[in-house]
Amino acid sequence: MKTIYQHMLAAAVGCAGLALAGAALAQESSESQIPKSGDKVEGAPFEVKRDWGTFKLADRIAEKIKNNQPVNYVFSYQASGIPLFSPQYKAGFEMGCKMGKEIYPMECAAIAPVQNDPNMQVSQIEAKLAAGEIDCLSIEPVSSDAMTAITNKVMEQGIPVFTAGVTSRGHEFTNFTQIPDTEGATAAETVLKWIKDNNKSDIKVFAVSGGDPTQFWAQGRMKGFEEGIKAAIPDATFVTAAANGLNTSYEPGKTYDVYKAFLLANPNVQFIQNVDIGAEHADRAIVDLGLEVKVFTIGWNSSKGQLDAIEKGIQVAQLDQRWPDQAAFGGPACAKFLKDGEILPNTQTLKAVMKADVAKAREELDRTLQAK
Repeated sequence: MKTIYQHMLAAAVGCAGLALAGAALAQESSESQIPKSGDKVEGAPFEVKRDWGTFKLADRIAEKIKNNQPVNYVFSYQASGIPLFSPQYKAGFEMGCKMGKEIYPMECAAIAPVQNDPNMQVSQIEAKLAAGEIDCLSIEPVSSDAMTAITNKVMEQGIPVFTAGVTSRGHEFTNFTQIPDTEGATAAETVLKWIKDNNKSDIKVFAVSGGDPTQFWAQGRMKGFEEGIKAAIPDATFVTAAANGLNTSYEPGKTYDVYKAFLLANPNVQFIQNVDIGAEHADRAIVDLGLEVKVFTIGWNSSKGQLDAIEKGIQVAQLDQRWPDQAAFGGPACAKFLKDGEILPNTQTLKAVMKADVAKAREELDRTLQAK
């Protein structure tokens, strides 16, 4: 297994190499992965040629830039009422507004449905667009295609668009987010190292899960994880895989109930991957069923519940995709583009928080949630 694991680790590092190199520059002096500069593009911000066509800045916005007048920056995100996610995204938006204002004068506004509703999200953007209240836009889509049409429409009207948080396929200047397959490979690499370091080679039965396993990003995280595990542990089995991932919902109570029922029905499961915000509820179910030394987990994003479980040895790691950075990106991205003609690149990489990192992660989470 050691040799196989080493080959798998080398492959995973190779796949992520370019992204890691870019992110290293962004993190030299800060925990933030938001880059401070990008490519100076010919003609930007007034007229920019891209592979899909030519972007021409709207005359009314160009006039503001020429006179150094404030611009209206708008951030549209998935939802304002999702536990864990929404408070961190709101804090990130506020941080990004401050960062943007340090570069160029701007007025900032955040809009979001209470719960995931792509049609409502588009309607909110359309309303501000019709009122002439958007000079630069950042969007966190619900899915990879949900915001493509509105992104392209806004760009065609000469308003710069940046997207974040979810892989998307529009004409935005930058999509600031993680790469799902690489995330899955990172999760597998993290778990395999933990198995090796803790003499857990008896772990063979896995399951994958999430609030919406059908999403593109969820599929990538699950597939990358399964492929990485099976490459290193050929006799590993997956009770649920990408094709039939356990659907937990995003509701804490329901997620807990789903995990508890699943564990009772599948007593052979030894390891659970959650690809979004629900790992801490799997951890609670494990404790309540007395399975602390029999079942382990790995999950995404940062929460106090996950950090508690990591300290207890139930959860191997939380994979922090850095929600605050995603929500903050649009502010400085808009400012740098409009002021300096620079397009900030995607420098996001996944950060595995393990037991030795818990204290620092708690401090960072507290800082984010308390930020004003």
